[in-house]
Amino acid sequence: MQDLSRVHEAITSRMRHLLQDCDWDAYRLSEEQVEHFHDQGYVAGIPLVDDDYIAALREELAAVVDPAHPGHHLFHEFHSNESSNTDSVLFHSLGHWRIVPHFHDLLWNPRFLVPASQLLGGKGVRFWHDQLFCKPAQHGGVVAWHQDYSYWTRTQPMQHLTCWMGLDDADRDNGCLHYIPGSHRWGLLDKPELAGDMDGLAQYLSAGQQRQFEAQKAIELKRGHGSFHHPLMVHGSYENRSDRARRACVLNVFADGTQAASHEPLLPGVPPLVPGAPLDGQFFPLLYPGCD
Repeated sequence: MQDLSRVHEAITSRMRHLLQDCDWDAYRLSEEQVEHFHDQGYVAGIPLVDDDYIAALREELAAVVDPAHPGHHLFHEFHSNESSNTDSVLFHSLGHWRIVPHFHDLLWNPRFLVPASQLLGGKGVRFWHDQLFCKPAQHGGVVAWHQDYSYWTRTQPMQHLTCWMGLDDADRDNGCLHYIPGSHRWGLLDKPELAGDMDGLAQYLSAGQQRQFEAQKAIELKRGHGSFHHPLMVHGSYENRSDRARRACVLNVFADGTQAASHEPLLPGVPPLVPGAPLDGQFFPLLYPGCD
């Protein structure tokens, strides 16, 4: 089976059609949206793909979650249930862009790339890795409060960005994303178990920081819409006890020029780099040269 990480361009007719004669400036965030990101640590409600594309993604998702899929060996990580609670289920994986075409092509979506470059200060956007987080109806598990960069310190400098997009409508009932506004200014915290105790991060917080959780913001999104957040943004999602699934994909990127910070492997199955080596090549393609 072809490893799509070797293909650094859109391959589906849907994405190629979007890119044809594309007005990239039409996808720019407003000054108010960019200001909100820098002030609060996130900006949400960004339309990324239409319902037809969501349908294609759901079809691909239904195929790749099967461990018998012929491309299964291409996942960097695959957890059919990463939850530490045996009564809950949290499917979590990395690397599906290598396996199926519509997830692959999300990386080249101008509706994603233009805002990403803006929020990275106009710099070139380079791919880091993708993720799937799926919570089944009635017994979906939590994603504990955390900061993304606390898991990414093997890369430097910190010039990263996360985009979260629902494959289902996401709300408080089925375990939508939650943010602590302004928490991106807290500095780097220790990392909790990602699918463990929802409040595992609390042991690393001051009393004042813990009080700010009273102002947590539920990010309710229609399917196909996304939210961008800062690498130090404290975020998480509660369990899904509704009768609806909550499936989501995540695209993680960093500004061009990001380097390896240690001899630690960057991702399972990716050859390690020496500290100071730039992240590029097959697994970390440049997606967009920058918007300024």
